[in-house]
Amino acid sequence: MLLSHTPVSRAPVSGEPPLSSHPATSQAFDIDEAFRRLRLAVAGYPKAAMFDLRDRGYASPFEQLVASLISARTRDETTLVVCERLFAVARTPATMAALAEDRLVGLLRGATFPEPKARDILALSRRIRDEHGSEVPDTPDALMRFHGVGPKIAALTLAVGFDIPALAVDVHVHRVTNRWGYVAAPTPEKTMAALLAVLPKRYWVEINERLVPFGKWICTGIRPRCSTCPLLSMCARVGVTDHR
Repeated sequence: MLLSHTPVSRAPVSGEPPLSSHPATSQAFDIDEAFRRLRLAVAGYPKAAMFDLRDRGYASPFEQLVASLISARTRDETTLVVCERLFAVARTPATMAALAEDRLVGLLRGATFPEPKARDILALSRRIRDEHGSEVPDTPDALMRFHGVGPKIAALTLAVGFDIPALAVDVHVHRVTNRWGYVAAPTPEKTMAALLAVLPKRYWVEINERLVPFGKWICTGIRPRCSTCPLLSMCARVGVTDHR
């Protein structure tokens, strides 16, 4: 369900700061202006892991696929360390497929679930080598045929590895876009569907790049930094009951 992108006014929630310090939105939500402000807001914060790896030279579709799989339920800081350690040893389907499983598990130490992730990485590396001529397929359906690869991992691979417009919705994209009032959806999967219907395609890749650091450092899950947020004037602050 999509919400009207018009200013929202509401009474304060019990225990919430008065409206003088928590004002209603004063302007309509403008997605182009939102992204202009987002770029400035997150410029000094650590990048989202896949985009950071891209900028460090790990931009191939295979590296992005493997890194996205490693990143599942793993902090970005850990993902970066693990991926750089792994890619120092293997960066192609053939070299990855040649690794012994126990060695790969060791290289993945620090990431969550290293054993099943090692099995999935070995399996997809062998299939890409043997069935796809060592070329990573470039469609969501083909990517999601690999065990362990869901919609988010497929979208990140397409978006960052192939530069194909694809929308990767994680907890930050889900929370922030619903908090803005830009969409209204109960789960990341439904938020993705809602965003596909309303978000201009030119922002499909960038939204994850911007909202991961924005959601981690500014529009946090608990007590977001509303008082200094550059998007405050157009944000509906849906569900916000306490803020900084």
